[in-house]
Amino acid sequence: MRTVLRRPDFRLLFGGLLASMTAESILLLALAIWVKDLTGSDGLAGATIFAVIAPMTLAPLVGWFVDRYPRRPFFVAANLVTAVLLTPLFTVRDSGDVWLVYLVAALYGLSYITLSAALSGLIRQLVPVELLAEANGVLQTVRQGLRLIGPLAGAALYAAIGGWALAGIGMVGFLTAAAVVAALPTPHPAPPTVRLRWPAELGAGLRHLAGEPALRRALLGYGLGSLVMGFSESLIFAYVDQGLDRDAAFVGVLVTVQGVGGLLGGLCSPTLVRRLGEVGTLAAGVALFGPAALALAYPDLRLGFAAVLLAGVSLPLTMVGLHTLIQRRTPPGLVGRVAAATEAVVSGPQAFSIGAGALLVGFVDYRALFALIGVATMAAGGFLWRGRHLSAPSGARPPTPPTRPTLPALPAPRRPADDADRQVATGTQRPPGL
Repeated sequence: MRTVLRRPDFRLLFGGLLASMTAESILLLALAIWVKDLTGSDGLAGATIFAVIAPMTLAPLVGWFVDRYPRRPFFVAANLVTAVLLTPLFTVRDSGDVWLVYLVAALYGLSYITLSAALSGLIRQLVPVELLAEANGVLQTVRQGLRLIGPLAGAALYAAIGGWALAGIGMVGFLTAAAVVAALPTPHPAPPTVRLRWPAELGAGLRHLAGEPALRRALLGYGLGSLVMGFSESLIFAYVDQGLDRDAAFVGVLVTVQGVGGLLGGLCSPTLVRRLGEVGTLAAGVALFGPAALALAYPDLRLGFAAVLLAGVSLPLTMVGLHTLIQRRTPPGLVGRVAAATEAVVSGPQAFSIGAGALLVGFVDYRALFALIGVATMAAGGFLWRGRHLSAPSGARPPTPPTRPTLPALPAPRRPADDADRQVATGTQRPPGL
């Protein structure tokens, strides 16, 4: 990771993203805790995450919009707009205002797709192809490492000051990101692309995903896993409340432990991409979520810490493998649409599973649902692992071309000048001018 951090342009981008990622780590979980305190409902708390993911269905439209503008100025403008979107949180007072929290969560989800699509294209412009795994690994390491302090800091601020502090911190983070990234040097413009009619451009990302074997396999396997992984967003509140008999704010402690695992997974992810390839790294990330979910089916605090630690390791492996695969297998002018379409394909099942989990947690024992998650994600990881050959490890040597049989050399045809040259060499004739 040191190599990519030596690049001045990436260091500047990293500084801006550090501010926005800090705001995210404090904001998202605290919003769910806020809803839990306002309503007393585990399902409604989990539905906050559903509100964030639901706008992912608009991802193809968002990606088409992102690809029509230069990456850096668009990313700056999107951060400014995101800061403005948080202002309704200042007006939330009681349970009657929960809809405002959901509204902000949904708008933030739409902004998140936009920022992710623009960032994927911006990294593809700034970083050489051979350093993409390192760049994604650095960002995922920091994102997961912020879970060490972000959730606890968000819960502490919420308890000490109130929900309005969340909005203020979020706004400062996104405004700082906009200011820092605005100082980036303008990247070399991408080569012009052929403009099609807008319906064709809108579906270009999905067509690329369907036509590229490695991407198709990755999204199919990860999407199948996402059908149940979203259950955990609501189940974790039931695990803390019913299983551990603790306050909802204790979820922040578990997410902090998950951040330790995320830090480890982020540090290891570039190495795994070099050794296993992108699809192999994605398979490892999805499969590791299985035993973590199975462990959470038994309410024991020590086992719970181990489970969320393992779940933390799985997340950056999944993200680095998938994002690096997209950036390496996609033309630069199409990265925004492909990244957004990926969010739609993956987050659609995930949004459904979060919504289903919020409903099921009231009728089905959360332990049985965690067991279902464990079995399903290990099966999805196995499916991905069988397709790991579709993306060869970056450190692998290219195959040696087959050796052709060597034919005996034929004598070159004699030229009239050869005799003269031979006479000069033997001294029987002097060259001209001597």
